[in-house]
Amino acid sequence: MRQLAPALALLLVAACAPTSQATRASAAAVVAPVPVTPAAKPAAARQWLGDVQAISDAGENAQRRAAIAQRMDAMGIAWRKEAFVDGKREGENLIADLGGPEGAPLLLIGAHSDRVEHGKGATDNASGSATVLALAQRLRAQPLQHHRVAIAFWDLEELGLLGSKAYVAAGKTKPALYVNFDVFGWGDTLWMMAPATGQQALVDSSKTATQAVGIGFSPGEQYPPTDHLPFIRAGWPAVSYSLVGADEIKLVLEAYAGKKPTAPAKVMEVIHSDKDTVDQVDATAAVRGVDAVEKALRGWDATAPAAGTTTSANGQ
Repeated sequence: MRQLAPALALLLVAACAPTSQATRASAAAVVAPVPVTPAAKPAAARQWLGDVQAISDAGENAQRRAAIAQRMDAMGIAWRKEAFVDGKREGENLIADLGGPEGAPLLLIGAHSDRVEHGKGATDNASGSATVLALAQRLRAQPLQHHRVAIAFWDLEELGLLGSKAYVAAGKTKPALYVNFDVFGWGDTLWMMAPATGQQALVDSSKTATQAVGIGFSPGEQYPPTDHLPFIRAGWPAVSYSLVGADEIKLVLEAYAGKKPTAPAKVMEVIHSDKDTVDQVDATAAVRGVDAVEKALRGWDATAPAAGTTTSANGQ
């Protein structure tokens, strides 16, 4: 997740750029968490935490990608490297096809794998990469009905969203939807970057899913800049998810509205700093978030027409 000055929450006004000219001035209301204790999933939490640890401890960006590739090998997922050049910078995305119904539209799920020089990049963004790996495992075991699925791990997000920009610029298959994950490490609320139009079905499905899991939900257009932006700017449908505390979202949105927050949000104190280590993440909370997103995507997929079907202008 790109950020200008972690210590100054007010600078998030500049970081939280609108995704389009139609960005609303006010943010969507946060749906409060439901006081429900979900069934514990210790194995899933251990695996997610192990993936965050492996990626954040790996070292530099190339080693982080190698840790992700090793995990995909262990899951039996065939992956490929896609190198790119942006000016004098060279990067490398990792892409994997998970399969699905033949001829079905593409659901692309991704996160950036790179980090800044400070800290170990556990929250930003080993947490997002581990979440993509967790969803990949689930969606391979039980494929979606109406979409084929691919996953992506973008390089050089921290230098200007370069990996995702390169993917879009290369003229790859336009997905039915790109779903991004950035900063998915703790908290009780699923924060969703949802454009004003075009993704209401997924917003509704996400609301239902978070209520079922027992966490809060906050959709809206105001959201920090990350890898959903190149897709949206190209006219490709995209959303992004983070998992944080409900109180943090309020602080971030106050800063976006030009108000001075009472205190910086935790996320602003952790990312891009020496504090960004695995000690900050909460695997139990993260798996609840993964549960919610999986339910949301399955609900969204179930409403889509089967591959090969057509719909007339009047919906018949």
